Amino acid sequence: MYCPFCGERDTRVLDSRPSETKIRRRRECTRCGKRFTTYEVVERPLLMVQKKDGSFEAFDRNKLITGIFNAIKKRPVSMEQVSAMIDQLENQYANEMRSTVTSSEIGNMVMEMLKQIDAVAYIRFASVYQDFTDVAGFIAAIGALDQS
Repeated sequence: MYCPFCGERDTRVLDSRPSETKIRRRRECTRCGKRFTTYEVVERPLLMVQKKDGSFEAFDRNKLITGIFNAIKKRPVSMEQVSAMIDQLENQYANEMRSTVTSSEIGNMVMEMLKQIDAVAYIRFASVYQDFTDVAGFIAAIGALDQS
C-alpha cells in the first residue's frame, strides 16, 4: 500500500475492523509517520443470469427479493431470512467462481431454501416459477414437500 502523502510503499497496519461489507484498516507510513485509512472489499465476479429464452442479464438481488416477497406475503418469514437466503446463493456462486448461472438454477435453489423455511411460501414460489397451468402441477409440488 502506497502512502498518499509521500508515496512510500512500506506502510504498517495499526488497526483492522470489519465495517459493513468491507474491512477498515488504519495505516501508518514508515517514512513520514502520517496515518491514513484504507478499506478492503472482496471483489466478486459479475454474475450473469441466462434466462429461459437464452438472453443474459446481470444478477439483480432486488429482483429476486421481489419474487421471494411475493411468495412470503403474510407468512412468518422475516427479512433477515430472505436476506440470508440470497447471501447464501450469491456466496455459493462467488465461491465457485462462476460468472454465469441459469435462471432455473437460481429458482431451484430458492425453492429448496423456501421448502426448509415455509411450505406455503415454497408452493407459492413454485407456482409462479414453474408456471403451473393446471392442478396437477400443484399436486406434484405438494408431493415434493411430502418426500422431504
